[in-house]
Amino acid sequence: MKALVFAAGLGERMRPLTNHTPKPLLVAGGKPLIVWHLEKLAAAGVREVVINTSWLAGQFPDTLGDGSRWGMRLHYSYEGPTPLETGGGMLHALPLLRESEDDNRAFVLVNGDVWTDFDFARLPRQIDGDAHLVLVDNPPQHPGGDFILDEQSGRVTFGDGLHGKVPPAGAHALRKTYAGIALYRPSVLDGWRGIVGNVAGADEHPPRFKLPPLLQAAMAKGRVTGEHHRGRWTDVGTPERLATLDAELRG
Repeated sequence: MKALVFAAGLGERMRPLTNHTPKPLLVAGGKPLIVWHLEKLAAAGVREVVINTSWLAGQFPDTLGDGSRWGMRLHYSYEGPTPLETGGGMLHALPLLRESEDDNRAFVLVNGDVWTDFDFARLPRQIDGDAHLVLVDNPPQHPGGDFILDEQSGRVTFGDGLHGKVPPAGAHALRKTYAGIALYRPSVLDGWRGIVGNVAGADEHPPRFKLPPLLQAAMAKGRVTGEHHRGRWTDVGTPERLATLDAELRG
């Protein structure tokens, strides 16, 4: 199984720390955030990882090399000076993630700016639908969550999947936040142009568009499942959260 690490963001909320360092290369607990992911991916048996890059892209190969120190091979998918967003970035990296144009095997997706103790070996090796999402309890900065997980069926829908209502007491539906960890199959991108419409960037070469509309379309077809991670997780979105995480990891 291969993996894609999203690392192309501009890190604007992390200024001034990201003025000279891409956010996934910021250090917490003595090592860059992305290295925590690479170690866990290697431990789970992933041997090829694609890292999409844009802002200060040259620092990634300079810092991480070819991946041999973790027993894996790293590929870098450079998107140019302007990131291609999550959907465009995945589409741009797809040739590095599949063996042929009809290869629809699932790959791991990880956001490079989160930290977690999630064990990637827990992920299913294959999925029947288009995506399988790891969800966490809603953090203070995002109390409303992103998705609704039905614990009985394992199906995931968008936050308005219950018409915007909080699940009633005793229901098996839980409002949770996306952890930035998932399995995707290339088929999630099928028909992307018709789904995203005329959004700015979609007609550029390479195209730039967000992934959530495609995910929502897959959810409407019942092709997205998920699981609830009850362990540690941090969205390292501000310098303050990075400092807090660093202090916790250093003990």
